[in-house]
Amino acid sequence: MKASLLVLALCGFSAFAMAEESGAKVAEHQARAEQYTYGTHLDIAKVVSVSNVPNVCAVVPMRMTYLDSQGEQHVMAYQVMGNGCSNG
Repeated sequence: MKASLLVLALCGFSAFAMAEESGAKVAEHQARAEQYTYGTHLDIAKVVSVSNVPNVCAVVPMRMTYLDSQGEQHVMAYQVMGNGCSNG
């Protein structure tokens, strides 16, 4: 009985540690985004992901994750107009 409780406690602790590590990786990934400016040289070989444009009528921040021609992953931060504006 004690052995199963110990195994259960260790499993819970390792799950918590893994969640903490993945949270740190997400924070690091978000922190190193390059800000796009007019004239920025873009070396995009493959787009990995693009954040969704919200349904608001305002300028919103976006992120694009891509691979360059050397295979290195980058995150580009930029702004777009939201999808919530009507033309009428």
